[in-house]
Amino acid sequence: MLPDLNRVIEQVSKEKGIDRQIIVKALEEAMLSGAKKTFGHEKNIEAKFNPELGEVELFEIKTVVDNVEDPENQVTLAEARVKLDPDAEVGDELLAKLPPEKFGRIAAQAAKQNIIQRVRDAERDIIYNEFKGRKGELFSGIVQRFEQKNIIVNLGRTDAILPEKEQIPRERYRQGDRIRAYILDVELTGKGPQIVLSRTHPGLLIKLFEQEVPEIYEGIVEVKGAAREPGGRAKIAVTSNDRDVDPVGACVGMRGTRVQAVVQELRGEKIDIVPYDRDPARFVCAAIQPAEVNKVIVDEADGRMELVVPDEKLSLAIGRKGQNVRLAHHLTGWRLDIISESKFKQMEEEAISALQQLDMVTEPVARSMYRLGFRALEELAEATEQELAAIPGIGGEEGAARMREAAEQTMERLRQARIAAALSRPESLTERERFLFVQGVGERTAQLLEEAGYRSVEDVNKEDEDKLAIKTGLGIKKARGIKQGAEHFLQNEWKVIESARKEAARAAQESKAAVAPASKASL
Repeated sequence: MLPDLNRVIEQVSKEKGIDRQIIVKALEEAMLSGAKKTFGHEKNIEAKFNPELGEVELFEIKTVVDNVEDPENQVTLAEARVKLDPDAEVGDELLAKLPPEKFGRIAAQAAKQNIIQRVRDAERDIIYNEFKGRKGELFSGIVQRFEQKNIIVNLGRTDAILPEKEQIPRERYRQGDRIRAYILDVELTGKGPQIVLSRTHPGLLIKLFEQEVPEIYEGIVEVKGAAREPGGRAKIAVTSNDRDVDPVGACVGMRGTRVQAVVQELRGEKIDIVPYDRDPARFVCAAIQPAEVNKVIVDEADGRMELVVPDEKLSLAIGRKGQNVRLAHHLTGWRLDIISESKFKQMEEEAISALQQLDMVTEPVARSMYRLGFRALEELAEATEQELAAIPGIGGEEGAARMREAAEQTMERLRQARIAAALSRPESLTERERFLFVQGVGERTAQLLEEAGYRSVEDVNKEDEDKLAIKTGLGIKKARGIKQGAEHFLQNEWKVIESARKEAARAAQESKAAVAPASKASL
């Protein structure tokens, strides 16, 4: 044992940042464990650090009794008064110091290992407690080494990992380089605390602006959100809590110095600073810049917006490989459809023409329907009578009921016509045509299913009702009906198709029979 442990304890406490009492307790427990291995586990032994002597003292505890039943831990009154304490009484617990020279070499080595492990555990706990509250902060470190494609970063007291997926593409580092990263996660594993860093998280962009823009740090300018495609482009939405402070100007800085500092840190990533607006349409229009928006159609139920842009600005609005619209979607949370002005006019005329298939719908009524958000017969069939009654010239709730019934009949007639046309071809049915065999699925619903990523009837059948409703925006009632229809179709696909084939043949025969008398009559 070292002649003076006080100096060692102080040194370890300062170097590792561990409380002195934790080290003392570890010493006592380690020495007690080693003593029991030397003197026997049945002995009642106590270890106590003596700061005056600078060593851990070991004591054997003996209980004074009349009749000794446990010689290892008990002693008679006469023996106790002779060897331990002249004033001993029955029931007393007396301490007898154990000779340190009897402490075995193996036990001493075990005690040493125990102390090292306890100190290491205490150090891990301190590091974990220090960093678990720093999740979401920006931290600087030195590139220590590379493990496969992961980067190990030295943060001072511990190492952190920057996984390959959290690295900016085409960004390269060498050993010894300084790196700033976002603390993504802190976990306590069997090997100690694992700190995961990120250079791709949107939080890194926000924290960098906090460092560069004093107004953000002071709360005058507030960051409402950020979206990134690391190494390419990013968008950050800001607003001001002071009317006299321009949030975009504050983030740009004099001659762009503030934003350029962030761009430089992110290795040239282009950054759009977007003014936040409480009005979702205005916010989306700002987020889609530099493209101009002529018209916005908002579908709150589906969380979707259609943005109509000039034909020559279409590619600018979408961005390279869809980057601009993707970032605007992530920043605002709205699903965005970018449509050119000419395409929008074409879609408008097609929708109005489709609505006019109902005998009771004139062109002015169809245009009123379109302005109110009705774009297809399916939407009329699924609307409530109160919603339809709001259309000018519809004739109140009675007219609304007739219109909804007519829309259902027309939609079914058109669906059957498309099915008949598909069955008349020698080629196999396409997945889009198979959708039409599912009860409740028309052209619009089939399109929404495809846009939501459902490529086949089997995909719909496997999906959960709630997820189907959320992804398509159709509502839980409609989604439940479609899922039941998909299940029925898959269980009886051959019968459903054969029945439709016979129905198509019968309808064709009836059509021929109706045409024949008319031809004879004309002769």
